Amino acid sequence: MITFPHLGNTYILTKILLDELGIKHVIPPLNSNETLEIGTLYSPEEMCLPFKIMVGNYIQSIKNGADTIVLVGSNGPCRFGEFCELQKNLLTNLEYNLDFIVLESPQVIGKEEFKNRLYKLSGSSNRSSSKKWKLLGKTIMAIRFLEEIEEKNLERCGYEINKGEHKKILYQCKSALNNTHNIDDALKVLKYYNNKTEKTPVDRKKKPIKIVILGEIYTIIEPFSNFHLTDKLMDYGVSIKKGLSVSWWLADAFLRPLRLNSINIRKASMEYLPHYIGGHGRECIGEALLAIKESFDGAIQLFPMGCMPEIVAKVILQRISKDKDFPIMTLILDEMTGEAGFNTRIEAFLDLLERRQEYVLFGS
Repeated sequence: MITFPHLGNTYILTKILLDELGIKHVIPPLNSNETLEIGTLYSPEEMCLPFKIMVGNYIQSIKNGADTIVLVGSNGPCRFGEFCELQKNLLTNLEYNLDFIVLESPQVIGKEEFKNRLYKLSGSSNRSSSKKWKLLGKTIMAIRFLEEIEEKNLERCGYEINKGEHKKILYQCKSALNNTHNIDDALKVLKYYNNKTEKTPVDRKKKPIKIVILGEIYTIIEPFSNFHLTDKLMDYGVSIKKGLSVSWWLADAFLRPLRLNSINIRKASMEYLPHYIGGHGRECIGEALLAIKESFDGAIQLFPMGCMPEIVAKVILQRISKDKDFPIMTLILDEMTGEAGFNTRIEAFLDLLERRQEYVLFGS
């Protein structure tokens, strides 16, 4: 049976896809302190938070019958590209007999190898090839649709008239998706909640604090890794934008060889970081500079302890913050990070942004 690590809400639609394909699978329990404790126990101490949470996902799924792990790959100067080998060795040393299917860009591994890995993943399905591709296309469409709904609710929550409405819509949407059994029904659910979002009244005369969340993609997307940061900011009435998403990653991976990927981000980053440094360091810089042009009030950088690209980005962000008079707070995450201190820093940052906003509006 196949399993895969959690990454935000993608498990909901991936489960529906696997159900429709008739592929046996195990969804790991939602990330929790238990997941992190298991991953930390068996992982090397110097490994980053995403690595440890993923190991926890795998071991929890293995106990429920999983024997094959599906993982996306990466290349470039970032440890994520080595996760599959490191995790495979780790689990082998624990005497688990597992198979890994690593999905990487066809430009990296070649079209034939890419097809072989897809076949290995979907070979147990009795669906026709055309049906498989059609379901995959609809699933990717649904993932993007869900992200758009989240983007709208995160942005609109700062302008909402009835506090908490947009957060409620997001949770209702995810709950409804969990109760669907095919991708067509999932798309109907998404259409319904997209319309509900757009019909929810907002007051555009409000001047909410506007924050962009930057940094390493896993810690941006996976809520457990960042103590559900977006939920906290929504509760404070902040208008939020998240820099990276799963569908962005997919598009970026396929368009990068043609240099058609993230054109706006690459252009924006040229002033401070004209080259790729691995991970999402360049995207972090580009998104920060775009946020300044879009009149955001500040940015929060998230990154797991030891992430080299984000360490480089942190230094550059400090320079940008000084040069552009743009507040940027960096939150470094590992298994030792305490939620109380995390919350205190967020509250202090929001207080700073509110005072700056009052100064601009009232000149005092």
